[in-house]
Amino acid sequence: MIKYFDGGTGTMLNLKAGELPELLNVTDPERIFAVHKAYAEAGADIITANTFGANPLKYENCAELVRAGVHLAKKTGKAVALDMGPTGKLLKPMGDLSFEDCYNAYSEVVKAGADEADLVLIETMGDTYEIKAAMLAAKENCSLPVFVSMIFDDKGRLLTGADIKTACAVVEALGADVIGFNCGLGPKQMLPLVGELRRCTSLPIMVNPNAGLPVVVNGETVYNVEPDEFSEYMKKIAELGVSYLGGCCGTTPDHIVLTIEKTKDIPDSVPEFKTETIVTSGSESVTLGEKSVVIGERINPTGKKLLKEALRNNDVDYILREGISQRDCGAHILDVNVGLPDIDETEMLKKAVFELQSVLSVPLQLDSADAEAMEAALRIYNGKPMLNSVNGKESSMRTILPLAKKYGGVVVCLCLDENGIPETAEGRIAIAEKTIKTAAEYGIDKKDLVVDALTMTISTDINNAKETLKAVKYIREKLGVHTVLGVSNISFGLPKREAINTAFYTEALAAGLSGGIINPKSQAMMNAYYAHNALAGLDSNCEEYISSVTETAAVTETAELTLDAAIIKGMKEESAKSARSLLKENGALEIINGYIIPALDKVGDGFEKNKIFLPQLLMSADAAKAAFDEIKANIVMSGTPQVKGEKIIIATVEGDIHDIGKNIVKVLLQNYGFDVIDLGKDVKCETVLEEAKKLGVKLVGLSALMTTTVPNMEKTIRLLHENTDARVFVGGAVLTRNYAKMINADYYAKDAMESVRIAQEFFGQ
Repeated sequence: MIKYFDGGTGTMLNLKAGELPELLNVTDPERIFAVHKAYAEAGADIITANTFGANPLKYENCAELVRAGVHLAKKTGKAVALDMGPTGKLLKPMGDLSFEDCYNAYSEVVKAGADEADLVLIETMGDTYEIKAAMLAAKENCSLPVFVSMIFDDKGRLLTGADIKTACAVVEALGADVIGFNCGLGPKQMLPLVGELRRCTSLPIMVNPNAGLPVVVNGETVYNVEPDEFSEYMKKIAELGVSYLGGCCGTTPDHIVLTIEKTKDIPDSVPEFKTETIVTSGSESVTLGEKSVVIGERINPTGKKLLKEALRNNDVDYILREGISQRDCGAHILDVNVGLPDIDETEMLKKAVFELQSVLSVPLQLDSADAEAMEAALRIYNGKPMLNSVNGKESSMRTILPLAKKYGGVVVCLCLDENGIPETAEGRIAIAEKTIKTAAEYGIDKKDLVVDALTMTISTDINNAKETLKAVKYIREKLGVHTVLGVSNISFGLPKREAINTAFYTEALAAGLSGGIINPKSQAMMNAYYAHNALAGLDSNCEEYISSVTETAAVTETAELTLDAAIIKGMKEESAKSARSLLKENGALEIINGYIIPALDKVGDGFEKNKIFLPQLLMSADAAKAAFDEIKANIVMSGTPQVKGEKIIIATVEGDIHDIGKNIVKVLLQNYGFDVIDLGKDVKCETVLEEAKKLGVKLVGLSALMTTTVPNMEKTIRLLHENTDARVFVGGAVLTRNYAKMINADYYAKDAMESVRIAQEFFGQ
């Protein structure tokens, strides 16, 4: 039967402006317990501890607050969820919080609260990377079940861009016990998303919506979906098949009572087991089996003199250019191998993965024979990667498979063992079967395995291609496991290798190859790929084939990028280098207006059309900043007076300690040339007014994430309107366009790019 969570503890507390709910665990425990008790009496099976924002990045006495919060919930006699919300910071490279610092913050919470809790609830999460840090903290520091609940927008996207399928693959791979949604939306808006989640996941589902979207009534922020309407939608959600229901902001004990009453006779239902093989980055997923995928082979030093030199010189920019050019030529996944005997492979692999994920959204295949390097890269990888590789040797399986289970990923299984590589297909198939069986001992299903039947050159044995293809076909059709091959190995020792490679690749595709590790910058190989898809009925109206042959020929070498291209691709070093070069013959304004602003506009347009997402937007902003820094340095050296842009004040309002959105807005406005005065977070209304008057600022941006702080936003707007001629734009998770009108804001920015558009319009740019 369905189990029930409680509702919106934070909104039930009726917090005064500036009151922090977690402090009440020690300063006013009776007030907290009264809310818990009300939900328990309403019939909730699980009480969520008042620890949502209690982390050491916000509170020095975090452990004390967590222990007190869990203990208060435990007094109800119900099951207790140790609640962990987002830190309020963006992780590197988008923000300034490192992955390990984020992990350590969550670890402190888990260590403090796990003893009295019955489960760990990681909720209101909008970033797969932060989810990973929190999940590892939970898994490594306690043995409790882990529930993960995410906050999606009405288009089914996380803040950092992942859709439901991608986020689901990441969360499942990391070993969550339950997955679901909370906050952000009401039950009506969440209903279609629950259906999509059920189509993607194999886990039990939890759904805790808000009581609708916030509005202002008589000067107060309220959620106006009443218990009867709320519970009717919750009944529809329950009928889709869920295991846990509850509420978030604005939901009272009455909402929970009616939800239980209307859904208690609906049986809980766990989705059927899904068998798709999925690899992801933090925002993009690739499914093997829909059609063969292209795995770019170029970031591998074997036979590549320039890459070897770049690795020895710590030239990560070369690696980034190689990755971008492969992606642009059609690679769906990038193989990343940095193994050289004379470098620190562990540090270089971590660095390469981090930097590649800073500018590219394609998933990566982590390729290393060094288990230490593999684990280090797995730990900081954002998403569900491919692991290349494990083999049939007992030592390899017992080392790599536990890593795959812990961190999640799709494991490439090589058909070799202590006796080497079998000459026959049957010998390789036997090793594949052994690896599949051993993986199952670790709880790794065959959907998270791909078998590399191993390509051996035909120059040493004319039967090598035939045996490999025979193994590929059997493994795919009889064992039901996907396959990959390093295609170019087939032609070692032969002239005109591309002809052999292309023919073999075509035959492998016909045999059911799920992924080819190839050079996507080879026009012949990519022509073979697109032609095969068209012939096999995998390319609707032959659109991809036509597009591929009408575009310019594939790049053969990694070239330097123009400034606008470097900004669009988010490459900081390339942007700075290109700006320095342009400054030799061009003026600052010419570069800004001719390259930087058009590039930012193109990225912004893609963001607004949901073609690119927040990580790419911020990386492009950083690249633009690198170019601006070069221009500023040049102006200083030349002695030319600097002209600053129009002034804009931004601040997170009093009582609100979240500044993710504000910081994103700051970066973008600065990159469009505005002079941004950032007053920080938890800024008093009077301080905003003082600064606006003192500096003569005409445009002010205000942010709020918490419903309890919106009254301070309204007060700040009123003070500015009464005492200055400044105009105000507002944004934040709790705001809507109508809500902004109700509190008399002049503009509403639904996202960071709209803040830029507002500023440009206001200043007549």
